[in-house]
Amino acid sequence: MPDKEIVEYIADLFKGFADPTRVHILTLLQQNGELCVTEIAEAVELSQSAISHQLRILKQMQLIKFRREGKNILYSLADDHVRTILQMGLEHVME
Repeated sequence: MPDKEIVEYIADLFKGFADPTRVHILTLLQQNGELCVTEIAEAVELSQSAISHQLRILKQMQLIKFRREGKNILYSLADDHVRTILQMGLEHVME
């Protein structure tokens, strides 16, 4: 049995998936690799400010990473674990 700290971290991890906008962003990144805020905002049909807020939460939860390319910041999934969690969630709800 994991200790209390680990259990809380796991619960926090799943909070990242508890918001439809964040799941939409994660799915977009899963499908497209890297995207900038403008591309994400257009796809999700929300303001850049709203997307930036959600991206900040996803970064804090270590679900996404970013890199700078000139003036742009490109976002992508943090690792294959995030991709696996998304895929397993999709498979679960499709059954």
